[in-house]
Amino acid sequence: MTDAHDPHRTAATPAPHRTAGDPPDLLLVGVGTMGRPYLDAAARLGVRVRAVESAAAWDSRPTHLAASFHRVEGHGDEAWVGAVARAAAERAPDGLIAFAEPHVLAGALTQERLGLPGPSLHAAVISRNKALQRATFAAYGVSQPEHLHVAGIADGAAWMQGRLPVVVKPLTLAGSEGVELVRDAAGVDEAVARRAGEGPVLVEEAVQGPEYSWEALVRDGEVLFENVTAKDTTSPPYFVELAHRCGHAFAPGPNARVRELTRGVLTAIGMRTGLVHLEFKVGARGPALMEVAVRTPGDYLPDAIGLTYGFDVYEAVVRLALGLPLPDLPKAPVRHAATVFPTAAPGTIREIRGVAEVEAHPAVVRVRLRKTAGDTVRPLTSSSQRMGHVLVDAASPAEREDALAFVRENLRVLVEPN
Repeated sequence: MTDAHDPHRTAATPAPHRTAGDPPDLLLVGVGTMGRPYLDAAARLGVRVRAVESAAAWDSRPTHLAASFHRVEGHGDEAWVGAVARAAAERAPDGLIAFAEPHVLAGALTQERLGLPGPSLHAAVISRNKALQRATFAAYGVSQPEHLHVAGIADGAAWMQGRLPVVVKPLTLAGSEGVELVRDAAGVDEAVARRAGEGPVLVEEAVQGPEYSWEALVRDGEVLFENVTAKDTTSPPYFVELAHRCGHAFAPGPNARVRELTRGVLTAIGMRTGLVHLEFKVGARGPALMEVAVRTPGDYLPDAIGLTYGFDVYEAVVRLALGLPLPDLPKAPVRHAATVFPTAAPGTIREIRGVAEVEAHPAVVRVRLRKTAGDTVRPLTSSSQRMGHVLVDAASPAEREDALAFVRENLRVLVEPN
């Protein structure tokens, strides 16, 4: 039963401790570095923000941008659930944004309890486990790879041997961590030996074809805005993302099939309100879903999407979370933005050259590197091992490609092999 004065709050929910004239109260679960634009957007809207932050990020929290911070002690869903519940019990928020993968379940539980706009508890739970995704999408007829969920990789060895090449995935990690291609029978034996103690995994058909992602703003199940991002990845076996080009356009036929896929995913997970990000490949049988997330995509994609379409994605998400009106959202790109991730051979960094030249390029918005001279570069097996990123914004696709080529040619990381 909903309260007549506030359709987002159930009658059983206590009213927030606030007085007339108080600004809306937003609870931001997780901030880090990539979540800080939410704080900036909230400030522009006159929204009061309280943030829940991990102990690891506590010392660098931007206290000037939030009214208060609630510290998370410990790790895992349980720690985040407890911290978010305490923050909501102290003062019931008017809206909540769960930023990254570890925050989704804690955020959805509080959104569900308080009747706040959000993706739905069902969508959050499904998104946090790839095996749950596969089972749900199979029930709803969503196109996806053939797959097998096993208690341990050895249990899937015979299935893998009969379907090579295959992909092995952990159930809950993100950023390509733990995802690898197994090409042949010897590779199956090696993977079984190496990952013997890992626990449950998915083994899947290896869909051959280009990889994309789809980002959308959704309100009450209706897609208000959508974008397709074309991806460059490393060669097998690990598929680490190296570049994202936003505003990709398919021909009408493939576009209709992508639309069918994306709407089918939203229906299957019971998506209500918020930002959704899903990844798919286009193979011989058409688009096939890889996975879905109901949180902010990584790799600064909202920044690149905002530049491509000419609006602030972070502000739009804040408005959705608080039930505030949204302006008309664009249907087509006005610019052509991309993110690219510099790479280097494994070893110790001796010198990084070309940063100033790349920063001076007219299409380069920013250069952010996480490594410097003396740091170690490890073999690239997951997104967390990348060196940083460059954000590019161009007037045309051709100018974007020229800028990406300039970055790759001029930003050089000199490494001493270990």
